[in-house]
Amino acid sequence: MRFALILPFLALPAHADVQTVINDHILPGYARLADETTELATAAQANCAPDTLISSFHAAYDAWISISHIQFGPLEDQALTLSMSFWPDPKNSTGKALARLTSEADPIVEEPETFGDVSAAAQGFTALERMLFEPQPDADYACQLTQAIAAGLAQKADDLNTAWPPFAELMLTAGEDGNSRFQSELEAQRTIYTSLSTGLEFLHDQRLGRPLGTYDRPRPRRAEAWRSERSLRHIELQLAALERLAATMTDNNLVPISAAFAEAQGRADALNDPALAGVADPAQHFKIEVLQQAVRAVQVAVIDGIGTPLGITAGFNALDGD
Repeated sequence: MRFALILPFLALPAHADVQTVINDHILPGYARLADETTELATAAQANCAPDTLISSFHAAYDAWISISHIQFGPLEDQALTLSMSFWPDPKNSTGKALARLTSEADPIVEEPETFGDVSAAAQGFTALERMLFEPQPDADYACQLTQAIAAGLAQKADDLNTAWPPFAELMLTAGEDGNSRFQSELEAQRTIYTSLSTGLEFLHDQRLGRPLGTYDRPRPRRAEAWRSERSLRHIELQLAALERLAATMTDNNLVPISAAFAEAQGRADALNDPALAGVADPAQHFKIEVLQQAVRAVQVAVIDGIGTPLGITAGFNALDGD
């Protein structure tokens, strides 16, 4: 299901930049996620063999990573962040949850309306990656579980896509009488800016920081989606998505921000290390550290080029306290 990218039925926007972000970045991102996960679920129902689902899996996962930095709104309200992608997972909760379902041949996989009640660690893209890229002891049950996870992803993505236009109206009418969710234009702006800031923080601290570990003790198996060799791909996708978000936020001078993003993206493109396994090699470890430093430079550029001129700072975010 797609929604129109222009919202003529909404009241006048609280701020033009907020409307641009919603119409040009958020709504298309969630519409794409809904479309790609629907195609993935349809493909899984037709043929659950892992090798037939790889292409659909990558397309759907790309769509998620490209919009996953928008952590506010329906995603937060419906508490779907972890059930879309349970990562970081330092206690191997996904492996344990999938093993329990498989060992018991839990019939909940046959009940789409209740599968969402299982552990969040057994849902979402991280669980599906395990099903497609790890050997499964029970092929028949693995097929059912794969189909259930894919169907669940499609349902959640459709719910998010459906919920976004009404939430967009709240953002675009910030400060108007009766709007208790956003009581000022600045509050709506800060919410978006927090997503940009938090996305860069997550990229620096988690997607790069976790596998880097320390020079003496790198942790390649802590990289996100290393089984499907998507670790570097996620970094590149997130950089591209965050740059698009920054470009829609303001008409201020974006040259320094664009230059910082280009430097970071160039460093990432030059790695040629899909699973970030190179963190265990001293020379490659250094190159990944340089990329992490480039991401830090992007953070500074965003503060100087967007946050400070607009007079806003990042507020509380869904990652605080993790």
